[in-house]
Amino acid sequence: MSLICHFMAHLILLLLSFLTLSHLQLTKLCSADEVISIKCIETEKEALLSFKNSLSDPSDRLSSWVGEECCKWEGIECSNQTQSHVTKLNLRNPFNVINSGGYDDPTTAYKRSCLGGKISTSLAKLKYLSYLDLSMNDFEGIPIPDFIGQLRNLEYLNLSYASFSGMVPSSLGNLSRLQFLDLYADSYLGIGSWELRAESLNWLLGLSSLKLLNLGYVKLNEVGETWLENINLLPSLVGLNLHWCELQGLPVSLPFINFTSLSVLDLSENSFNSPMPGWLFNLTSLGILHLSWNFFQGPIPREIANLKSLQVLDLSDNLDLEGHIPGLLQDLTKLKILDLSANQFNGEIHELLSAISNSILQSLDLSSNSLVGVLPESLGNLKNLQYLILSGNSFSGSIPKSIGSLSSLKVLDLSYNNMNGTLPESFGQLSKLVNANLFMNSWEGVLTETHLMNLKGLKSLRVTTEETKSLVFKVPYEWLPPFRLNYVQLLNCKVGPAFPKWLQVQSELITVTLKNVRISDTIPDQWFSRLAPRITQLDLSKNQIRGKLPNKLAFPKLNAIDLSSNHFDGSLPHWSTNASQLSLESNCLSGPIPENIAQLMPRLQKLYLSWNRLYGKIPSSLCYLQSLQVLSLRSNQISGELPSCWDHSLTLWGFDVTNNKLSGVIPSSVGSLRSLSVLMLGNNNLHGEIPASMKNCTGLTTIDLSTNNFTGNIPSWLEGSVLSSLFMLRLNSNKFGGHIPSQLCSLSNLHTLHLSENNFSGVIPMCLDNLTALLSNKSNQIFEDLVYVVLRGKEPEYSGYVGYVNSIDLSGNELTGKIPDEITNISGLHSLNLSRNHINGRIPNKIGNLERLETLDLSRNRLSGPIPNSLSGMASLRHLNFSYNELAGKIPPLPQFNDASIFEGNPLLCGAPLPTKCNYS
Repeated sequence: MSLICHFMAHLILLLLSFLTLSHLQLTKLCSADEVISIKCIETEKEALLSFKNSLSDPSDRLSSWVGEECCKWEGIECSNQTQSHVTKLNLRNPFNVINSGGYDDPTTAYKRSCLGGKISTSLAKLKYLSYLDLSMNDFEGIPIPDFIGQLRNLEYLNLSYASFSGMVPSSLGNLSRLQFLDLYADSYLGIGSWELRAESLNWLLGLSSLKLLNLGYVKLNEVGETWLENINLLPSLVGLNLHWCELQGLPVSLPFINFTSLSVLDLSENSFNSPMPGWLFNLTSLGILHLSWNFFQGPIPREIANLKSLQVLDLSDNLDLEGHIPGLLQDLTKLKILDLSANQFNGEIHELLSAISNSILQSLDLSSNSLVGVLPESLGNLKNLQYLILSGNSFSGSIPKSIGSLSSLKVLDLSYNNMNGTLPESFGQLSKLVNANLFMNSWEGVLTETHLMNLKGLKSLRVTTEETKSLVFKVPYEWLPPFRLNYVQLLNCKVGPAFPKWLQVQSELITVTLKNVRISDTIPDQWFSRLAPRITQLDLSKNQIRGKLPNKLAFPKLNAIDLSSNHFDGSLPHWSTNASQLSLESNCLSGPIPENIAQLMPRLQKLYLSWNRLYGKIPSSLCYLQSLQVLSLRSNQISGELPSCWDHSLTLWGFDVTNNKLSGVIPSSVGSLRSLSVLMLGNNNLHGEIPASMKNCTGLTTIDLSTNNFTGNIPSWLEGSVLSSLFMLRLNSNKFGGHIPSQLCSLSNLHTLHLSENNFSGVIPMCLDNLTALLSNKSNQIFEDLVYVVLRGKEPEYSGYVGYVNSIDLSGNELTGKIPDEITNISGLHSLNLSRNHINGRIPNKIGNLERLETLDLSRNRLSGPIPNSLSGMASLRHLNFSYNELAGKIPPLPQFNDASIFEGNPLLCGAPLPTKCNYS
């Protein structure tokens, strides 16, 4: 993109130098050092002062507009006559986002630097004005003044990035001398949502001298398909930008081409949804062609070879351009930038590289296509290449040794491919390389200091491989690199066991990911403290790093920190940070959670402290973290009661304190957590009833209260009209009693119902087939995603929860009566456990209708009669238990079950796998 901008800027500067040449000659004598005294015309001075008074100027940019000599005011130029007319008004905002005046927020600095307010009609008195530039200011949606069309001497008009809105005035068509018109309508830094539009472009007919037209972001959807006819009548046009104009239709052909001098054409992001039009390839003067995001279809036409002056060709993000990339690109000998990314191009790239092997190509982007094969050695022939972006394809093999010949290469992006070979030592010859992105591949082999020793300009290094592959950084511990990285991301590579010096000396890091790189060393305190002022992301997870974390540090720019799955010990650090995520789970940390954690980390959104040795109470200050979304404290030794300070202003949606030593009741304030979706309180010592206030948590998808001492009945509000999103209900291993209420059947999204090991009595509800999610086998992706975030994908816990999906477990209660026939209608059921109850009667004959059933446990009941033959057709069945009932008759053929214990305790059963033979006499 930087190269594209360079070429655009270069061409525009050439055009501007041509347009302003005569102007510069006219104003040559206007300097304060000249002998001739240029006197300002009084009426024009008054017009300028009226204009100034109508503006807002918070940074006092127009402070020089005082006194009699208006030709010396900032932004003003006059003609070189004794009575000098104002010919140039240049009030373009000089703001630079890189140097924003010391403000932390560039938007604030920009707004302060802007001129705004209204544009006085007094400007119409500047009859000799040939140059007007109000660009990069913020006029907050006012219309472009109609009176500008009265400034008939204008040759240059630039109102770009100035937040004008409304209709483009047709009076601009009166500016017959205009050569440069820039109305680019996007707001600088995206600070506004103003919309500039035009219903017709007929006014362009009056601009026969126009050389550059920029209507980017001006909405032209009401113009219809006539827009091209209007443009085609501008014979002098050199540059045309119609980026994101919502153009309607692109004619496939034109009866004649009038604008053959066109050098720059940008029609990007208009969604034409058609083949590429043939008339494009008659514009043989084109040097820059941007056609991205237009949904062009089919192959690249062969006629593209006509555009022999092309330096920039951008066909990216059309999505449906397809076929092999044509070798005819060899005719485009001036091509410096080629971007074919985000399409459907396929095949190998040997032909393309052979066609452009002697070219002056500087940037090649073929990312996000369907290209395959190995990267050929001919890649090394592209001697001028600075940017090579091949990510998101299916390339395989190794990086060719010839890569070392690309002495100008700055960016190499091979991420998201199937690269499964090695990195050659010649990689280390890329002395100008700044960004090496080798992420998401399956690299193998060994990297030594030879691969790294000449990468003097390297700022970003991203290398990952599969866990089953071996990519080893075999670098001497004391070796010091020539580069200072800003970004490092190493995943599944072997960097350890020691924490090497080449990483320790990286003092300019902004983001760090060293995940599963097999470091089992300690990390020096000074490394953390050296990174603290700059670091925005720190991930050292899935190593065996040991030792204590530094107790007090300030990380002012940190967004996320992940030190999970290591061997850190000691107490939780008291770090001051604005991070949104802190992940310290699966370590050996002990002690209490800091009571002032909300003050230390006021912007925390996700806090993961599970699988440690933390003790003490849950600090009440967590209730004051307004942005907290996920709180995960699973598998510690936390005691005391649940905080009772929750209120409706909190955004907490995931709360997991499973496997702790918590006691007391669920506080009624939990009902204030209107965003609560995943509630996991299992395996504690909680008691009491489910509070009625929880009916206010209408977004609940998961309720897990298992293995506690809860009592009472299932509350009546636990039904579909209140909890329409409930996916999982686990109340097992408690002391709940009463009947299983029929309102549970109205939970239309319920996939998991676990009520086992309680004191429920009565019959099984006959309405269970109203659980429509189990009937239709609805997708469980949303549930899985939510649980994944709360558990961070930790195994085996995550798979355990997912394994409960589409299951009913009512075992270990005091249920009586028969198995309702309706249960055989639940076609999506994977597991059914009714064991250890007092259920009688027969097994329903249509039990075989449960074609997705994998587990069926009816053991230790009082079931009688035969086992239905329909079981023989249940191919998905993996686990079966009918033991200790009163079943009788021959066991139907079940070849996958040869364990006699499945049927033991039924003295009237006979046939395999039982030793009892059936008597047919």
